[in-house]
Amino acid sequence: MREKIILGIESSCDETACALVNEKKEILASIVWSQYDEHRRFGGVVPEIAARAHLEKCDLLINELMKKANKKFEDLSAVAVAGGPGLIGGVLVGVMTAKTIALAHNLPFIAVNHLEGHSLTARLSHPVEFPYLLLLTSGGHCQVLIVEDVGKYKKLGGTIDDSAGEAFDKVAKMLGVGYPGGPNVEKAAKDGDEKRFKFPVPMKGREGCDFSFSGLKTAVRVAIEKLDTITEQDKKDICASFQKAVVAQMQDRLTNAIRVFKENYPNAKDMVVAGGVAANMSVRNMLQTLADKNDLKFSAPPIGLCTDNGVMIAWAGMERFLKGKFDSFDFKARPRWPLDTLE
Repeated sequence: MREKIILGIESSCDETACALVNEKKEILASIVWSQYDEHRRFGGVVPEIAARAHLEKCDLLINELMKKANKKFEDLSAVAVAGGPGLIGGVLVGVMTAKTIALAHNLPFIAVNHLEGHSLTARLSHPVEFPYLLLLTSGGHCQVLIVEDVGKYKKLGGTIDDSAGEAFDKVAKMLGVGYPGGPNVEKAAKDGDEKRFKFPVPMKGREGCDFSFSGLKTAVRVAIEKLDTITEQDKKDICASFQKAVVAQMQDRLTNAIRVFKENYPNAKDMVVAGGVAANMSVRNMLQTLADKNDLKFSAPPIGLCTDNGVMIAWAGMERFLKGKFDSFDFKARPRWPLDTLE
């Protein structure tokens, strides 16, 4: 029987990535080209620069990928691409590239919601079964959902202002610890005193599963302004105290979400974290403890598959391919595409 192989293309933000994955959950090849150097001096992603970089690299990386895996386009079963949400210029590059390959080689075209790519990745690396509770937290998103099936999501809560990833990036910029913000804040926090600064834990104790990080970000700015001069140790202590407050809020919100999840699905056993912030070990450790306390099995993708990559798009494409969920070539790239509107 012919091996089923999906090509996945990701270009929604500041990584140009592609990968080949088969139905046996094997990663045949994967390439991620990061644009960190292009954006670092600006302290964040510049959409026009990102789109131009995707345009320059996408075709080259896909050709390199096929050679790396020793595969031809005729070996593919379908082409999957992140069709949104994301920076529209980059998304357009990926979508047009995927359509061209699919048309030229008479292959099915699959438009993957970027967030669904993150959401399903744990099923590639772990035996996660539907339905499961998901904390999806990345640079632009922070939400809690029940994943009932491929393309079927029930949102329990989301951020009412900034996402956790945005808060990490903004705190990193205020402190001058460098870009990308999340990993650099986590690194600085390891040598900091998390008890020195008493930052607020927004939303703590409230009903529901919504998040808020804007007030916490403001509290960090006020703390910085109160210091006459800011030393390297000050930065580490602020990072540690900030990270502690983020984790505390997530713990509080997830506690509510677990209660709702169990009420609706008493026999379900899986809890998953996905997205770039899922690489943060303090977040992972808290979620593992919370899952153990509530008799749930906690799963997280490997660190290398938490940030944007082609593997997650290829695997989500495979999940959709196996269910016969294809898209027409009329599909339009989308800057916004909420997960709970997929079906």
